[in-house]
Amino acid sequence: MTASPLLTALIPLVADLSRELPEVERYRRLLQALKQLLPCDAVALLRLDGDVLIPLAALGLSADTLGRRFKLSEHPRLQALLAQRGPTRFATDCEMPDPYDGLVDGHRGHLPVHDCLGCPLYVQDQPWGLLTLDSLDPASFGRVDLDNLQAFASLAAATVMASERINALLQRAEDQHQLAEAYKQAAGQQRPRELIGQSAVHKRLQEEIALVGNSELSVLISGETGVGKELVAEALHAASPRAAKPLISLNCAALPDNLVESELFGHVRGAFTGAHNERRGKFELADGGSLFLDEIGELPLAAQAKLLRVLQSGQLQRVGADQEQRVNVRVLAASNRDLAEEVRAGRFRADLYHRLSVYPLKVPALRERGRDVLLLAGYFLEENRARLGVRSLRLTAEAQASLQSYNWPGNVRELEHLIGRAALKALAGCSERPRILSIDSLHLDLPASQPAPAPQSAAEPHNELPLREAIDAYQKQLISQALNRHQHKWAAAARELGIDRANLIRLAKRLGLQ
Repeated sequence: MTASPLLTALIPLVADLSRELPEVERYRRLLQALKQLLPCDAVALLRLDGDVLIPLAALGLSADTLGRRFKLSEHPRLQALLAQRGPTRFATDCEMPDPYDGLVDGHRGHLPVHDCLGCPLYVQDQPWGLLTLDSLDPASFGRVDLDNLQAFASLAAATVMASERINALLQRAEDQHQLAEAYKQAAGQQRPRELIGQSAVHKRLQEEIALVGNSELSVLISGETGVGKELVAEALHAASPRAAKPLISLNCAALPDNLVESELFGHVRGAFTGAHNERRGKFELADGGSLFLDEIGELPLAAQAKLLRVLQSGQLQRVGADQEQRVNVRVLAASNRDLAEEVRAGRFRADLYHRLSVYPLKVPALRERGRDVLLLAGYFLEENRARLGVRSLRLTAEAQASLQSYNWPGNVRELEHLIGRAALKALAGCSERPRILSIDSLHLDLPASQPAPAPQSAAEPHNELPLREAIDAYQKQLISQALNRHQHKWAAAARELGIDRANLIRLAKRLGLQ
């Protein structure tokens, strides 16, 4: 007896409930089963986080989709799907803008006529997220049994509940909610920023954040300019028992020497010229929470000595005050300098360096993170789409290749500014505001000295080789390119390639690269 399509799609998912799978693989299997049940061009799983839907997995959509954040107030179709308990199919002539306009693989224009279907997921009777399906054929879902989709959504919700990894994801969502409440107290109604990425080096960074975040250790965050050291500090604070208390930030490089002590420790009225009122310093404001000292290497030596005293004793004295007071603050510091070298040069105190770097944490450069650049680009594209008031903002395939081949000396900050400029250039070249605004490589205007790679042509000379020789040649090419990008630093090349440094060196020796 032949099994029904629904049963055929559900059986592997039921088997997966008892298996240990990475969350990315679990989501991929879920969407593949859904495409098997309801053939379509694109399918996505999105998690609801407050008033924002976050894509967790997608098939048939542009790679940058996973970096986008869809605000419900800006996407009426997604609002409509969440408003119903069961599946919703939109009419082909529906006037609501589609959040995936321009993002379906192989389709460059907007989607005025297509089939769109979606269903909310509920966990413990609360809305958890959405499953969405899109087909370029407007008649694809006309004969679909919506009860099948409802049954699939129920099993998808059960998968969410059963998976320890997805439960951990839900817990992080709760932690983000707590962090949001702390930010409302300390910084108005700002939504906490998030670290976006799926590369191996980025996952290792997140694992380290989870490990040390739940401790009281001081952390010294290092990395190039623009890699996101402040976001790492925010994530460390969010992962700590202090998350409900404020995270106070201070950019040490922006402080005049004569105001450093006042900013850090506060002052009393009349302590110096212009001190008309008493003022609490950053340490007092952060009492019970965390203090992030950015560009710590810029502090003058005199201020370094007083900072060390507070770190050692937990006591501070306002400028001009006679009495000391005790504070309970976890210090997170960051620098783009090599502080160990600064210590050797006599520009930074060795005792302060060791006190701050109880747990050193290095943030990888963007060029080491592979396809993360497209996820981050998607995040910035969605921000600019709302700012420019266009229905969809997308990257052409050529633009995506250019982003991946560029070296990113300014890292994530450079990418953010580049996307903003490119979007304005693309809009300026339109006679009227388009429904879908496409950014191409000319709008990006990246240096011509770093052209996009052409992997197909690079592989062609090996088409006639035996399989083993072709694989060796391809591995040799990848390793050589990674070493060249990192000035032959084996550790950095190994991080980019996602393998252990010792294994990379052994492989390179076998391939004749050493």
